[in-house]
Amino acid sequence: MRALLSALMVLLFAGSAMAGEEKEQEKGKDKQPVGQYVDVAPVAIPIIVDGQLINYVFVTLRLNLSSSVNMSQLRDKEPFFRDALVRTAFRQPFVLPTSYTQIDIKALKARMMAEAAKIAGAGAVTSVDVVGEPQPKRITGLPKPKGAPAPTRAPIP
Repeated sequence: MRALLSALMVLLFAGSAMAGEEKEQEKGKDKQPVGQYVDVAPVAIPIIVDGQLINYVFVTLRLNLSSSVNMSQLRDKEPFFRDALVRTAFRQPFVLPTSYTQIDIKALKARMMAEAAKIAGAGAVTSVDVVGEPQPKRITGLPKPKGAPAPTRAPIP
């Protein structure tokens, strides 16, 4: 009976060790170790032109944290990060002059870094990443953006 229990324990430990090795191998494939972060739930970013709401673009953010911060405390502040993103998007929309189905990612990241410093403290958030592709609510039936290039016509033979 003891032999059976010993064998069972060895198998359990061997299985968990193999799983740990697989995770290390998968991590090596990405070449980026997973650090501390806070994922911000998807947020609808408004596309506002001349004071009129034209569209929404849904984005999901990941705030990468400094190794010296308490991750669980900052994860509890996720609703504050989301609220700050929506408020800053309404104050100064992330509209691209050429498209109402995309947003200015560089501006979003820069302004979210500034907002995150206010919420979490200076240096707590090291970078902001957009997870996946931003998804517009509507892709058709939108007005033509003012900065969009004029369509070219084929020459009439």
